[in-house]
Parts: sequence; C-alpha cells; structure tokens
Amino acid sequence: MVLSAGARVRRTVLGLGLLLLLAGLGAALPDSPARAEQRYTLKFATLIPKGTGPMKVLQRWRRELEERSGGRLKLRFYPGGIQGDEPQVLKKIRFGQLQGATFTGYGIGRIYSPARILEFPFLFDSYAEIDAVREQLMPEFRKGFRERGYELLGWAELGFIHFFSRKPIHSLQDLRRQRVWIWEGDRLSEVWFKVAHISPIPLSIADVYTSLSTGLIDTVYATPLAAAALQWANKAPYMTDVPMANGIGAVVVSNRFFRRLPEDLQALLRETGARVGRELTRISRVDNDKILEVLEHNGLRRTSADLDPVELRHLSAQAAHDLAAEDYIPQRLFDRTRTLLSRLRATTAAASTRP
Repeated sequence: MVLSAGARVRRTVLGLGLLLLLAGLGAALPDSPARAEQRYTLKFATLIPKGTGPMKVLQRWRRELEERSGGRLKLRFYPGGIQGDEPQVLKKIRFGQLQGATFTGYGIGRIYSPARILEFPFLFDSYAEIDAVREQLMPEFRKGFRERGYELLGWAELGFIHFFSRKPIHSLQDLRRQRVWIWEGDRLSEVWFKVAHISPIPLSIADVYTSLSTGLIDTVYATPLAAAALQWANKAPYMTDVPMANGIGAVVVSNRFFRRLPEDLQALLRETGARVGRELTRISRVDNDKILEVLEHNGLRRTSADLDPVELRHLSAQAAHDLAAEDYIPQRLFDRTRTLLSRLRATTAAASTRP
C-alpha cells in the first residue's frame, strides 16, 4: 500500500507522540533495576601503614560496607600515605580525586580547628578525662565539620603523644637545646613551641625519617605506635615519660560524595563509621601499650622529665590566648573544656575520699 505524503507525516507525528508518551510514563514509573542498583566507590586515603592493627580495622570496615550494601558501596583504600601528606589529601578531596580519608589532628586542624582542643598540650591527665570531655563536645564538632564540607563519620583517639629523641630529655631546658621536628604548617604546635621558646624545624611527615637519619633533626613527637610504625623510634631511642598531648583522629568523607548516596547508604556509613572510630580508639590504646613493651625490649629507654606543672600551665594559658586571638580555637571552647575538667576532677577527688 502506498501512503500519501500527508499520511506519512501523520504516521510520523503519531509515532513521535507515542514515544514522548512512553518517555513520560517511564519518568513516572519507579526506578528501574539498573538505577536502583547504582554503585558507588569511595576512594579513601590514610597514613596508616599496611599490616597494622588500625589498618585491619579499616579493611574489616570495607568488607562490612560491601556486604551490607549488596555491593552498591565499595571502599578503595590508599594506605601508608601513598596519596601524599594530609594537606595533599585534602586538596585531592576538594578536586574529587578522593572522597574520604582518616586524618590526624594536623589534618583535622585544616578542616575544623576547634576540635584540636582535645589534643591541646598538657591539658588532659587520663583517657577517662578525654572520653568524658569528648562526649560533651562531639555534637558541636559534627556540626563544624559539616559546615566546612565534610561528614564526620567516626572519631578516633590515637593515644598519648611523647617526645622521642637521640639524647635523653629531662627538662624544658633540655628540649630547647634539641633540633625538634614540627609538622610543617601545624598551627597548634607552632604556637605552643613559640611560647615555650623552642625553635623547631618544620618538615613534611614524609621527610622525618630521612631527616632523623641525617641528623637534620634529633627529636620528634608521636604516639609509641606511630613511632614504631614509621621507624622513628629506631633513630630516636629515648622517650619522655610525661606525655605532651593526646593524639586525635577522624574518619571523614566529603559532603559532595555523601549527599549523592541514597539514604540507606548514608545511614550505613554513619553507623559503621562511628563504630570504626570507637574500634580505632580501643585498638590504638591497647597497641600503644603493647608496642611500648616491644620497643623497650629492643632498646628504647624512658626518661623522666622534671616538668614544672605551674610553668606548663602558664605556657598553655599563653598558647591558648594566642590561638583564641586568631580564632583557631575559640576562647569559649577553652573555657568550656576547663570547666568540664574542673567538675570531673572534683567529682573524681570526692569519690576517692569516700569510705
């Protein structure tokens, strides 16, 4: 049958209309299986070396996410600093090359610096104090991270930080005579060392081992676990008994990535990330004690530092004043933390005197 030109036009128009109708119906129908099963890959960097206890915690997290999401959410790890120092990792997250990472206090300071109140030098005396104060401050921290473009999934305490040195350090005067490393760009350490009249040598963390080997520096600060994993303790065999600070860490993803996820995967990340933070805290505290025994067996020597508590309080107050002036850690947060600690210590002292 031969159609006229008009009939062919009408058939074409009818066909186009049918296609548009089907397209409209398709838009109104529930998500297709292909769309509902969309897969996401979280590229995740960490300074944690392979084979360590904390890295095993992260690997278990990866397996749980993939299993519970039915393969919709995958984690791809870049351990041992292969994606660079923490400032480099933050830059890659901003450019979308990475979506998440673990950070120490140094990186946390570049995201939300007030959270570094939890690792302020010579402020906390015990893990119990740290845990109690952190519980009160965490809602504020989560809000602060979110406002700066990150979802704080988990919080990790890395343990107390000590000085490791080539020669024993017994006092602040001894410390002032050392060539002390400072993480380049770490504002908290810069201010504290300045008020303590210590002139540190700023370096990237990647350059520390080589600099210890060549003698450019002779003193570093780290948790025992980090000093062992990074082999710093091999070059600096003396550790001060008095810890200088509490190490903090965070498990974060970018808001840009997090908000693209369906609600069930967001909830899964939040739930498992919080548990990972707690497990990293637990294993770090246990492993710090264990590795310290190993280090001592291999020649590490603890040195007793005769540090004047009054002098330390004076230095910390001056550093707090300077950091508050530039709003790195607001004065109200210092005041709130000191109030929480005073109440906690008073309660603890009262409990210890009861019969």
